[in-house]
Amino acid sequence: MRTNDAQMLTLFVLADGPLHGYGINTAIEKLTGARLGRGSLSGALARLEAKGLIERMELQGRQLPFRLTLLGQETLELELASTARVAEQLFETAVPDRVGYQDRLAATEFVQSYKQLAVEALAVRPGQAVLDLGCGPGTDLAALAEAVTPSGAVFGIDSGAEMLDRARARTTGLPQVSLQRGDIHALPYAEGSFDRAHTDRVLQHVADPAGVLAEVRRVLRPGGRLVMAEPDWETLAVDHPELQLSRAYTRHIAERIVRNGALGRQSARLAVDAGFTVSAVLPVVSVFRDVREADQVLGLRRNTERAVAAGYFRPDEAERWLAHLTEGPFLASATLYLTVVDVPAEAGPYNG
Repeated sequence: MRTNDAQMLTLFVLADGPLHGYGINTAIEKLTGARLGRGSLSGALARLEAKGLIERMELQGRQLPFRLTLLGQETLELELASTARVAEQLFETAVPDRVGYQDRLAATEFVQSYKQLAVEALAVRPGQAVLDLGCGPGTDLAALAEAVTPSGAVFGIDSGAEMLDRARARTTGLPQVSLQRGDIHALPYAEGSFDRAHTDRVLQHVADPAGVLAEVRRVLRPGGRLVMAEPDWETLAVDHPELQLSRAYTRHIAERIVRNGALGRQSARLAVDAGFTVSAVLPVVSVFRDVREADQVLGLRRNTERAVAAGYFRPDEAERWLAHLTEGPFLASATLYLTVVDVPAEAGPYNG
């Protein structure tokens, strides 16, 4: 029995007390946003009564109420407990550490594919100087170092000491790589220091994306290029029979979890404002068909709990949302944009 079935919904609303047919459908509508068809409700009532899970009460005027039997109460409790156990097994409850989360993402096929596209779009040449902004645990440094060859230089900057420790361990033996702790809102480099710059899911988190882009424009030479890989969290779509719950989850992610949730679509405009020209905007769609894989990226359970606390879900809505995701089939998607921008070759000294 599935929690989105007419039978399960009927049991669920009768848990609060006896109801007649119209009252049952009204309660289901409040719960799910949609009423059951007349045939669906009458069929569910007949099947539940035949199973001994509900029983008719005395006629009250023209209304015939139903109530749960003891067996019906036990069945509902077992079903909810079973759903909770499955959710516990499927979904992570603890927030992963930042380094571990970045490493996990980097190992996915989707991230590996768009990272390769980003390196190709940078069009790095041997001997050039490349800046990796928010380099994190150094996921991209080796590929950039290979592109510049030992005759070039790769500079990674990040605000996290733990991230940089991991990046140093990964770039041992790559003398062309230098690492520095710092704030990308105020880059510690002279004007025109770099030929290429790269960000990967960094600007979505910063306090001032426009300010960061102005700084990148300052440190790039005329003819320099910046490639940004940034998601647009408002494109997150998770299939669920109750569309309003999927939309609520996406709003919560875009409005509360990610600081700049629509940064992917905004990158080109912000770059133009900072003095770049836009060469290309490449949408890359990630599709998840496995709930465990999606949970590792989206944090389905823990972010659902946060959504309840923030008022995007009621507790019963969160329970139904997660219950359906555990039962499948599962499908979710989101769009990341690779935005390729250049400093005009004829650009004069940066004047801010």
